[in-house]
Amino acid sequence: MVRPQPPEGVHRSRLRRAAALLSSLCAVIASNIVAAPVQAAGSAGPCALPRSEAHHSEGLDSWDPAYPRPRGRLHAVMIFLSFPDAAPATGPGELAADHFPGTSRFFERASYGKFALDVHPVKRWLRMPRKSTAYRIQRDWDAEHRTAYLRDAIAAADPAVDFSRYDVVYLVADPDAPGVDSDATKVINLDEPLSVDGARLSRVVTVFEHHPPDRNVLAHETLHVFDLPDLYHRPTDGKGDWDTHVGDWDLMGSQFGLASEPFGWHKWKLGWLGARQIDCVRGPGTGLHVLEPLETPMQLPGDDRTRLVVIRTSPTEAVAVEARGVGGNDSGSCAEGVLVYRVRSDTASGDGPVQVQDGHPRTAACVGASVYPPLADAPLDIGDSFGMGGTGNGVRVTVEGRTTAGAWTVKVTTR
Repeated sequence: MVRPQPPEGVHRSRLRRAAALLSSLCAVIASNIVAAPVQAAGSAGPCALPRSEAHHSEGLDSWDPAYPRPRGRLHAVMIFLSFPDAAPATGPGELAADHFPGTSRFFERASYGKFALDVHPVKRWLRMPRKSTAYRIQRDWDAEHRTAYLRDAIAAADPAVDFSRYDVVYLVADPDAPGVDSDATKVINLDEPLSVDGARLSRVVTVFEHHPPDRNVLAHETLHVFDLPDLYHRPTDGKGDWDTHVGDWDLMGSQFGLASEPFGWHKWKLGWLGARQIDCVRGPGTGLHVLEPLETPMQLPGDDRTRLVVIRTSPTEAVAVEARGVGGNDSGSCAEGVLVYRVRSDTASGDGPVQVQDGHPRTAACVGASVYPPLADAPLDIGDSFGMGGTGNGVRVTVEGRTTAGAWTVKVTTR
């Protein structure tokens, strides 16, 4: 829902019913929100995978209304929290500038101007009641201490913030407080939404970043608020490589990736691509497709240049084909070409719902810069061909050439 634009740094003098708020916040916080009713996502077409019960399912035939849709203009509030055991060394204005307007610009480019995120910082520190060390902040945060932190943070902010005005909430901790762990930045989901200021608060982004922060970290976390999954692989023993599934491709794999543009599949899910920009391959045969690089700005209105080819290979799987260049959110990429990846709608966030197919499995690229060099040169170049089997259809993708305007001509064969 798009709400009227609020003034920056809203402060309100009236007191809230703090006791009722604290009681409501005792609801259990969970890492996975419970399933909610879904809404039809429009003319998704026969290549759209169905939404499943998997957390942040890659299915896009419907939209879970528990999540705001990133279309049009949404408003975010940024709340700055200090602690009794530390005097902040950095001002709220500097911390806000660490993330904005950079995060808003990321979304403007990725959405082709279809989505605008306006941030409204509360330009003063709000004091938490307990020392930073009391909350035992860490990446794998136990529910008891997460609940205490969120309860105290919302209570501290409530006199200064009208939560009903905002679609996204960022709670930013003093980065220099001794108990703050930058690895703990994440979205906290509530099993039951919290009623505050007449709004239902389902999730908040808790920010514990250093100053300056990790690159693109807030865009990554914000995309969780819009129901996108983690695409990295987390080793069970804490050792090994986290980036074997998608490498640098897509921000949800790694905020440090060289090519952070969201996959075309994700742009389709979020409503930034529509049926006119997607070629759905149905049944066996061979066809030619002209693919515009994904990050190329869209000529609105009426730009129907193809950005994504989708081949449905089973009830819960599809193969996606898109062109990636060097520009926009992919300006740091060390390879361009045609990227092929497999999508599974029944696979949960963090379990590999997307797998990039390596078009050059015997080589690597950008060693020392890429988060996973074996996949940094995954895109196919002119003359390259890549085939895959699996459940349902076999698929072969061959790059035939490029147009004078820079689009890629791709032959797709299915059987």
